[in-house]
Amino acid sequence: RDEIRDWSSDVCSSDLANLVFAADLHELATGDEAALEHLASADGNVSADHANHFLKWGGQFELQQQANKRLMVVVPITLALVFFMLYANFGSLRNALLIMLNIPLALVGGIVSLWLAGLSLSVPASVGFIALFGIALENGLVLVSYLNELVRDGVPMAKACVQGAMARLRPVIMTAVTTGLGLAPLLFATGTGSEVQRPLAAVVIGGLVTATILTLVILPALYPWFADRSNGDNSTS
Repeated sequence: RDEIRDWSSDVCSSDLANLVFAADLHELATGDEAALEHLASADGNVSADHANHFLKWGGQFELQQQANKRLMVVVPITLALVFFMLYANFGSLRNALLIMLNIPLALVGGIVSLWLAGLSLSVPASVGFIALFGIALENGLVLVSYLNELVRDGVPMAKACVQGAMARLRPVIMTAVTTGLGLAPLLFATGTGSEVQRPLAAVVIGGLVTATILTLVILPALYPWFADRSNGDNSTS
């Protein structure tokens, strides 16, 4: 359990710790000064003088901050590696960029689902975003690969976009539905561990809704501008 110490007298006050944990940690953790003022207003025996008191956040909040810092480094590096792998696979910068557009499309749904569920961006939610990005990129990869195949076979660009979206409609929807059904029990969990399960499930399910719809609508519409011109002159309808 975290404790607050008055280092001027080296006496630990468990009552002050109870005051901290009785309030919302995210509201108190806006800074040492705000937290000390909160304690001072709650207990007249506490002074907000920084010369005599200071706060050190620990426990779950400290672990969350450390994990967030690591994710801020790992996630961009991972996305950059994924981009280079897509470029190496297709040999086209346009195709790689088009597939990477699935990330903001999925991000919208994940953020909205967190807001609707009244959840905050936590480490489980960040892990959910990582899983969501993987699923969204896979759907985009499958769709763009099929569109490229149709264009190389001589199908006109406009017809290829419509035909490709219709052909990949069932696989993309089945991926989203099966994943959503698997995570649905976690979304409505109320017991021990629900604080970890619900943010992850909310992000993935909400992100899949927008990513699935927009993948089948936005990506085929943008494909003529991102298509690999080396496929030939079939880019005209």
